[in-house]
Amino acid sequence: MKAIPHARTKFAVIIMKSDVRIFGLEGFPLVKAGDDIVTLLLKTARTLGIPIAHGDIIVIGHKIISKSEGRVVRLSEVRPSARALKIGGRTSKDPRLVQLILGESKRIIKTGPDIVLAESKQGIVCLNAGIDKSNVEGEDTYCLLPADPDLSANRIARRIRSKTGKRVRVIVTDTYSRPFRVGQSEFAIGVSGFDPFFDYRGDRDLFGRVLKFKCVSIADELAGAAELVMGQGAEGIPVAIIKGARRIRERRCRPTPRLAIKRNVDLFQDAL
Repeated sequence: MKAIPHARTKFAVIIMKSDVRIFGLEGFPLVKAGDDIVTLLLKTARTLGIPIAHGDIIVIGHKIISKSEGRVVRLSEVRPSARALKIGGRTSKDPRLVQLILGESKRIIKTGPDIVLAESKQGIVCLNAGIDKSNVEGEDTYCLLPADPDLSANRIARRIRSKTGKRVRVIVTDTYSRPFRVGQSEFAIGVSGFDPFFDYRGDRDLFGRVLKFKCVSIADELAGAAELVMGQGAEGIPVAIIKGARRIRERRCRPTPRLAIKRNVDLFQDAL
C-alpha cells in the first residue's frame, strides 16, 4: 500500500486488502452563500497534505453545496398556506416548515404525528422533502436540498479539473432513514463522472449460476464509506476524498442514471 506523503489528517480510513483510502477534510471552514466550495476544498486538502489525483472520488455532504447556492431559508420569511396549516395541525409541525416541505415536494406521500413523508422535487422519497436544520446556523433557519444535485456535482468536478488538471468523480450525499431498518445511512443524491451502479446481471457467480438481480449501488456504498470519516454531528468534516476504489466504471449514458427507483417497480410503494 502506498502512503500519501505528509498527509496530516486524523480522519482517515485505510482498507489494506484493496488499498482503498478515505480521507476526511478536517478543518473545512463554515460555508455561506456565494462561497466557492472548490477553492475551499483544494485549500483544505493542500493544508492537510492530501494531493488531488486522477480518479479520486470527492464525496461532499449536500449542506455545504446548498449553503453556497443560497438554498437556506428562514421560517420568519415563510407564510403558510391553508394546506400547510391543516397538515401542521395534524402533524404538530410548524406550518411554516410544512409550507417549505410543500414547496420542495412533488407529492406528499404520508403524514402522521411529527411525520411528513414526501417525494422531493429531486425525486427522492424522504422525510420533510430533505429539509433539515442540523448543522445550520440560526434558530429559525433550515437548509433545502440542492435544486439539481447532479448538476452541482458536475460543476464541482469541472471546476476541480480546471484548477488542478485532474479528472475526479464527485458524489453529493445526504442522510436518510431506510424502510424496516433502525438508524440512518448516507446515500448519494447526485453523482458526476462515473456510473453509480455496478451491474452483475448476466455474469456468473462462483458456481457458474447466472446472476439475475445483482445491481449494486456503488455510489451509495461509497457515500456510506465516506461517512465513516465525515460523521453526522459536530465533526465539521463535510468532504471526504476516496482513493483507490475499484469497480468504478465510466458513465455510459447521459444524463446520469436515475438513483431513485421508479414507482412501478418499487416494492415498498403499496406499503405507504
